[in-house]
Amino acid sequence: MKDIVFCSNNCFVLYSAAVQAKNSENKESVPTLPQSPMKERPPKAFHQYSNNISTLDVHCLPQLQEKVSPPSSPPIMFPPAFEAAKVEAKPDELKVTVKLKPRLKAIHSSLEDCRPPSKKWKGMKWKKWSIQIVIPKGSFKPPCEEEIDEFLKKLGTTLKPDPVPKDYRKCCFCHEEGDGLTDGPARLLNLDLDLWVHLNCALWSTEVYETQAGALINVELALRRGLQMKCVFCHKMGATSGCHRLRCTNIYHFTCAIKAQCMFFKDKTMLCPMHKPKGTHEQELSYFAVFRRVYVQRDEVRQIASIVQRGERDHTFRVGSLIFHAVGQLLPQQMQAFHSSKALFPVGYEASRLYWSMRYANRRCRYLCSIEEKDGLPLFVIKVVEQGHEDLVLTDTTPK
Repeated sequence: MKDIVFCSNNCFVLYSAAVQAKNSENKESVPTLPQSPMKERPPKAFHQYSNNISTLDVHCLPQLQEKVSPPSSPPIMFPPAFEAAKVEAKPDELKVTVKLKPRLKAIHSSLEDCRPPSKKWKGMKWKKWSIQIVIPKGSFKPPCEEEIDEFLKKLGTTLKPDPVPKDYRKCCFCHEEGDGLTDGPARLLNLDLDLWVHLNCALWSTEVYETQAGALINVELALRRGLQMKCVFCHKMGATSGCHRLRCTNIYHFTCAIKAQCMFFKDKTMLCPMHKPKGTHEQELSYFAVFRRVYVQRDEVRQIASIVQRGERDHTFRVGSLIFHAVGQLLPQQMQAFHSSKALFPVGYEASRLYWSMRYANRRCRYLCSIEEKDGLPLFVIKVVEQGHEDLVLTDTTPK
């Protein structure tokens, strides 16, 4: 019968096929078989080997041979750990090959004995990924932003917000549209109805100065002068920033002065490239951002009068919730009856206002107010326009 070797936790046990036959029977005693002609051996042989972990005992159970059995093989000598052991038997004996897996060297200590066994490392913890980019020979022109946008638009894989409407407001000095850079022309300031100027374009004009409250004085005066002055750099009208050198006639737009590399100073003076000192200057100003509150000083009463007197207006004149549509007029013969000590009642006056509804407590509606003439006296008309209802017209001889 052939011997079978079982391996469990580095303990090797040699069983015989006859032992299995004995276990399958009803556990009856088996008579002793005649001994082999070989030297008599003890019923249990002890074999020891040592590795890097501990000393283990290998037990070999006694062999029970049948009546006809080959002579028992000599005990197997196991090789040391970390090597493949090969035992070559005689021609009539069994050949057994045992392979032991190498194990890491462990250090026993009182602290590690109570710890649970750690997991075994079964391969690489990380992998390196290398990429190789091949650049074709020849001239390669990368696509521009417009081509990329057009390609993404064809794919339909991206969501693009609606484009911001273009700012068509134009500076009266440099004639550039929209707000400028913070460290440049800066934001647009309102000068008059549909008239705008860049903050630095107005601030660096020769006539303009700033008050402590942030008001820019003489902006209109500088604008009127600039309509007759031509820029030395771009040869366009509207230049108001001149060289501070005496008898120098070079004058620029503020943006053109930066492009021409003029030198600006902290006392709000400027020198052209012909008269600026060489090298750097301790009073030189190189940053033009203005974050303080700045506005254009203007006569608001005159401005409102000019807006109201315009016949065909493309702009809406609004005061709070009151929207003016027409101012009306008064003839000389109407002056006596169409005014009071506090107000005038011009014929043809028309305005609208959004106010609380007379029908619902939580709604607003539109009130259209106008002044008409009846029998030489003013007639005040209020037309209530509310959705879902007919227009209601109220009239009286007094505004109240």
